[in-house]
Amino acid sequence: MTTQLTTAAPPAPAAARPTRRSGGSTLVRRRQRWGWFFVVPFLVVFALFLIFPLCYAFGMSLFTSTLATGTDFTGFANYAKAFSDPLFMEGLLRVLAFAAVMIPAQLLVALAAALVLDSLATWVSKLSRLLIFAPYAIPVVIGALMWSFLYSPRFGPSASIFGLVGLPTPDFLASDTVFGSLVNIVTWQWAGYYMVVIYAALRSIDPSIYEAARIDGANGWQTATRIKVPMISSSMVMVITFALIGTLQFFTEPVVLRNIAQGAIDAAYTPNMYAFSLAFSYSQFNYASAIAFSLGVLVFAGSYVFLFLTRKQSGLK
Repeated sequence: MTTQLTTAAPPAPAAARPTRRSGGSTLVRRRQRWGWFFVVPFLVVFALFLIFPLCYAFGMSLFTSTLATGTDFTGFANYAKAFSDPLFMEGLLRVLAFAAVMIPAQLLVALAAALVLDSLATWVSKLSRLLIFAPYAIPVVIGALMWSFLYSPRFGPSASIFGLVGLPTPDFLASDTVFGSLVNIVTWQWAGYYMVVIYAALRSIDPSIYEAARIDGANGWQTATRIKVPMISSSMVMVITFALIGTLQFFTEPVVLRNIAQGAIDAAYTPNMYAFSLAFSYSQFNYASAIAFSLGVLVFAGSYVFLFLTRKQSGLK
């Protein structure tokens, strides 16, 4: 009886393997070229409309133009002038006061609305989300014009409303009340957007955690304050960061209300308004660029410090 031995096929020669690798590398390079094909248009637009204007404006801020001497390179003299300018510092302190009032107000309204809507499971929740978010969908200029009409003691409904109860009509655009009026407009405009962010974070929490809390005897208030709010702390940090950046760049609402605020809002009410007035009313483009970059540095520094202090809550290291 003979046995027939079978042997395995010899391995492929080593020279044939690089062919597959070279083909794979060619495919990778081809994909990279297609990737750059789609990315380069964005990079070109990004450079033309953001990077180049920023570099040009920063270069302008390093020069000083006068009728007597022309344009001279003065380095950071405009920046030193900005931080000793009482109008710039007064506007900066004003937006910091707005931040101290508006950010907590917006956060409380958005958080309360999100917690209430998260506890509802009916069509009322969907309709309420839409209604609360609707002010954010309205352009800022249109919203400010609408509120200026509501605030007006001559054309708005405030005179009729207060007259029904026998009270004098308050002037919401006077020097001592325009601050609160602006806080109300911005809170109305942005609270819905922040509510959607917080609501999305609440919906991502595992429902079994709530069930465990109910088994342990926790009521609705305890579940909201001890489970929901701590678990969405990172989203709340993001909301506060957005609100801080937006508040320090406060511009549109006071500009719209300036024409009807009877002198309560001047051209230097906020740093952005001051830079705009310097550039387009007095043609001081160099100093206005320095004001704008000074504000940008302060916004970046404030945001970084806040994120650094809240890095544990936001999950950053």
